[in-house]
Amino acid sequence: MDALILARLQFAANISFHILFPTVTIALGWVLLFFKLRFNATGDQKWMDAYFQWVKVFALTFALGVVSGITMSFQFGTNWPGFMKTVGNIAGPLLAYEVLTAFFMEATFIAVMLFGFRRVPNWLHTTATFLVAFGTTVSAFWIIALNSWMHTPVGYEMRDGVAHATDWLAIVFNPSMPYRLVHMLLASGLTATFLVAGVSAWRWLKGDRAPAVLAALRTGVYAAAALIPLQILAGDMHGLNTLEHQPAKVAAMEGHWETGGHVPLLLFALPDEKARTNHFELGIPSAASLILRHDPAGVIQGLNDFEGKHPPVAPVFFSFRIMVGTGMAMLAVSWAGVWMLRRRGQPSVWLARALVAMTFSGWVATLAGWYVTEIGRQPWLVTGVLRAADAVGPVPASAIGLSLALYLALYAGLLVAYITVIFKLAGKAVKAGKQAGLNGPALPQAAG
Repeated sequence: MDALILARLQFAANISFHILFPTVTIALGWVLLFFKLRFNATGDQKWMDAYFQWVKVFALTFALGVVSGITMSFQFGTNWPGFMKTVGNIAGPLLAYEVLTAFFMEATFIAVMLFGFRRVPNWLHTTATFLVAFGTTVSAFWIIALNSWMHTPVGYEMRDGVAHATDWLAIVFNPSMPYRLVHMLLASGLTATFLVAGVSAWRWLKGDRAPAVLAALRTGVYAAAALIPLQILAGDMHGLNTLEHQPAKVAAMEGHWETGGHVPLLLFALPDEKARTNHFELGIPSAASLILRHDPAGVIQGLNDFEGKHPPVAPVFFSFRIMVGTGMAMLAVSWAGVWMLRRRGQPSVWLARALVAMTFSGWVATLAGWYVTEIGRQPWLVTGVLRAADAVGPVPASAIGLSLALYLALYAGLLVAYITVIFKLAGKAVKAGKQAGLNGPALPQAAG
């Protein structure tokens, strides 16, 4: 592999690892605020028990998100100097706004969340929880503003090959920004709620009948069931916006080669870029035209209109289907969960097992969607402004390959450690419940 491919793989590895953690913390902060407000309103200790359990997970996740984010900043200077040289006048301030308006606030008040419950007034502890949740959302706002601008750049002018801002409002609220922000915030909501529901279901299967477990499980399931229809709607609107501004990406998502109408929605195919066709197609006739044009005969541009200027087809095509498929599974499990909880008041064995299986489904959908977005932008780093090949630095391929291997080994170890710690925390809670006499028999035995 040459330096360009390795540099792209290295940044992809870094962003893939990093995005796992903000995707949890953005929404988990609001879940913690919900727990705290419910405690304030009812005085029921189960809500604070849930808060104390999940604030530990929040702190761990926040720490890994901060550390993994630093490595990406270094790569702007090492692997991608052309990026900051060309668009640094825009990217730099947006990244700085994120630090100044959000990160400092999160880093300050998370200490109050973790250690201040018995040291500060209750109203201040609640306010600190709100400010941390708000800060994570503001962080997402600035990062998505920059990323969206890279896809749909406006509000700038080029002078001697360097982008200069002419309208900051247009830059921040660029054409794709509102759709991407809503889509990402909802993705975070689903990631956090399935994590809460899945770990709580695991505790339930282990026989943990503490009131906080059922409260957290119900919160996760009900919130996920409410969010997934909104995400489907937001995803549809985002797709229409992408069709307007990045038609080549949509063509790759659909595996559509020739411009025309009555485009089928392909459920499965094997795209062949060399032959510029698909093999083993299985699709729904005219459904893609209906979804994207709201007309079964609607015309959609094909990949052949962008020959040499479209993204790699197979990664975008399959990532899109993984994202959508995971979303459909989220819809089925969360709605079945709501039905079951309303009918029985507690999870059944199969529901608990399904929720455990879906614990990290938000990560799967988020990564798949991120790959659709970022690979789908290629060959551009900033659409119409800067190609990836023109931004890569002079670092030898051997050096990038070595550091990439080290990154992958480290990230794999950290990811295993992170998941292990989450379930160890849950296991300690189960053990504490048994010692306190709060737990019943494991769910399969109780069902039997």
